[in-house]
Amino acid sequence: MKEISISAQKRETVGKKASKVLRKEGLIPCNIYGEATENGKPVAMSFATSFSELRKLIYTPHIYVIKINIDGTDHAAVMREIQFHPVTDAPLHVDFYEINDQKPITIGIPVKLVGLAQGVRDGGRMNLSTRKINVTAPYQQIPEHLDVDVTSLQLGKSIKIGDLSFEGLEIASPKDVVVCSVKMTRNAAAAAAAAGDEAAESSAE
Repeated sequence: MKEISISAQKRETVGKKASKVLRKEGLIPCNIYGEATENGKPVAMSFATSFSELRKLIYTPHIYVIKINIDGTDHAAVMREIQFHPVTDAPLHVDFYEINDQKPITIGIPVKLVGLAQGVRDGGRMNLSTRKINVTAPYQQIPEHLDVDVTSLQLGKSIKIGDLSFEGLEIASPKDVVVCSVKMTRNAAAAAAAAGDEAAESSAE
């Protein structure tokens, strides 16, 4: 996984009013969840950082290990969730999950289709249904993307998560979820019908 560093400062006050003030100052309120718990629930450390610090994290398909420096103390984390404004699409809040060398994490990894499917060569259209697959592993073993070989995928067929395996990774997404499929197009259907008609005429001669 790629690494990126951001600087931040701890928030002493939390809540909607405090968060609104931060946003007016050009800062984004954030939480980082780690090992600490209270009544069985994870306890968050609240902090704030600028939009410029978060820009690369928010508008990228890549997965990063984030080194967050909060008032001089470093925390290694991955991004967990972003909340956006429903109208302006501006980031309103970001949650992070603290990581370490010992504890595995579960995170969504982008899917990368590899090869030209046989069904596409036969006139079909590739349809990517799942852009990310959740996997569990120590963060050092998390790849930037998951390669899915589609070379032998036939027209009208699909690849499900249960058909896949990746060395060193435990797949956490449901097995019956379709990752990709080759859909029949009008041209492919017409070609198949024409081929069927030719075969019927040949057998009738």
